[in-house]
Amino acid sequence: MLEDGKELAPRFDENGLIPCITTHAETGDLLMVGYMNADSLAKSIECGEAVYWSRSRQELWKKGETSGQTQKIVEMRTDCDQDAIWIKVLVEGNGATCHVGYHSCFYRSVELGEAGAKPPALKFEETSKVYDPDEVYGRKS
Repeated sequence: MLEDGKELAPRFDENGLIPCITTHAETGDLLMVGYMNADSLAKSIECGEAVYWSRSRQELWKKGETSGQTQKIVEMRTDCDQDAIWIKVLVEGNGATCHVGYHSCFYRSVELGEAGAKPPALKFEETSKVYDPDEVYGRKS
């Protein structure tokens, strides 16, 4: 039975991907949600650093290769039916994860209770960036 088994048997979706939830190993902050394919999952396990599959670029993406914000994996888990991965990481470099300069990719909250035709408002929970993405990536974010 998959739920009681002792072997990793990831259930990738029809595109060969599995979602990966990434949290900070010490604070528990939700940093990002990415995707892994079989190759990036194997490389992450092997090297102990987060390697994702970039859906937009259609290539492996080792987090931090350009920015220096490498994610060292402290713990990796899978859920009961093995169709999601959760990694707890320590972030190297300046400690930021988001490519637009924030600590977390989840730097905005949705204002609840605003139903209707207009889109709900977003509130910035992180009010200052950790770094300037133009300096790190040499382009506009």
